[in-house]
Amino acid sequence: MLNTLSGRFLILTTVFVMLAEVLIFVPSIARYRIDYLHDRLERAQIASMALLADDMLDSDLEKELLRNAQVFNVVLRRDEMRQLMLSSPIPEPISNTYDLRDAGAAILIRDAVKRLFTPENQIVRVIGAPTQDAGLLIEVTMETAPLRTAMIDYGLRILLLSAVISIVTALLLFVAVRVFLVRPIKGVVGYMKRYAAAPEDARGIIQPSAGVFELREAEEALQQLQTELTQLLKQRERMAQLGGAVAKVSHDLRNILTSAQLITDRIEASEDPSVRRLAPKLVNSISRAVSLCESTLAFGRAEEPPPALRMVPLATIAEDVIDSERLALSGEGVTLENHVPEGLELRADPEQLFRVMMNLVRNARQALETSHRTGSVVITAREDHDNWWIEVADTGPGLPAKARENLFTPFRGGARAGGSGLGLAISSELVRGHGGSLELAESGPDGTVFVIRLPRSMTALEVTAA
Repeated sequence: MLNTLSGRFLILTTVFVMLAEVLIFVPSIARYRIDYLHDRLERAQIASMALLADDMLDSDLEKELLRNAQVFNVVLRRDEMRQLMLSSPIPEPISNTYDLRDAGAAILIRDAVKRLFTPENQIVRVIGAPTQDAGLLIEVTMETAPLRTAMIDYGLRILLLSAVISIVTALLLFVAVRVFLVRPIKGVVGYMKRYAAAPEDARGIIQPSAGVFELREAEEALQQLQTELTQLLKQRERMAQLGGAVAKVSHDLRNILTSAQLITDRIEASEDPSVRRLAPKLVNSISRAVSLCESTLAFGRAEEPPPALRMVPLATIAEDVIDSERLALSGEGVTLENHVPEGLELRADPEQLFRVMMNLVRNARQALETSHRTGSVVITAREDHDNWWIEVADTGPGLPAKARENLFTPFRGGARAGGSGLGLAISSELVRGHGGSLELAESGPDGTVFVIRLPRSMTALEVTAA
């Protein structure tokens, strides 16, 4: 009950109504005390009228009048003359005097609360104005015990009534919350559960029906979210199917192109000048197609295995990359330089790091050759307290704006014509597997710089292995 919305509303409403009744109780009990005292003054005034009608009253009648008025003495001031109308012995001295003619609300509340918390019976004097302008003032002496008993009686009735009102109000609110809030919320939760069981099924999308404005907004927002998610899941499913089909086509196409590539090797040996002139272009086209198929298959396979980290000399890996790329140079205008300091070691998987650096150097070389300009590709490295830094810089024409926007997005971040954009996506994934990052530091007319950051810190697993 305490963990339900309607249950908490029930309890909170009961508590708040009781608090409100407590705030009302204090002025109410003060009002009751004033009415009680005014009633005693009126009774005393009526009793004194008998003496005005007949100057001689026997003692028994006087006692009866005072007993009915529940006072000891009655003093009436008429025409500036103070006259003791009725009297009887006072059992003890007067402890307090209360003038009801000019008392403010704060004073009346204070006196009422004080009387409630004073259990001793006291004799007090009460002064008030006579009714119907029958004099200047009327004054009585009386006991406080009957007053306090009557106030407690009245307070208990008020509290009982407050409890009944709060319980009835809370029950009505409980029912209202169940009908107008809890039931629609449960309906929304039911839609969410049904949708979660089959998010591709559009029939599970919620149809807004709540009459409460806020719940209606929540249902409409959920409907929009479910609609977009269903469309996205369908799109992802179609993309997965398309990816599977592309992988199959790429696999078969790669085999076909590999056979064609072997044939073109023989065509290059032809003595026909036209054939010899066109053969290199055919070879290049087939090579690019084979490379694209291989990249697509590599990206479509399961994710890369975790790197086998160990301390490796970076200069050796950089030199292997440079030597491999030098074999592919088509002219004298491009130079490849290794400026990695000798003796610099870092923690990495050597095979994966070779692939990353090879991809960056190859992209830089191809960018220079495609632009038909002379330049250089330089590998440098440094280290600080927290990281190892590897830079691959070239003096090429820079990356196009579109390539920079989708640099590490598969099939969209190609920096050259005919490129698939998979190389940088795969390289970024490999570097992230090392806990580092691959970023484009700068790119412009004067060249492009890629930076690889590898952290020096070791995970707990690496420390154990070490």
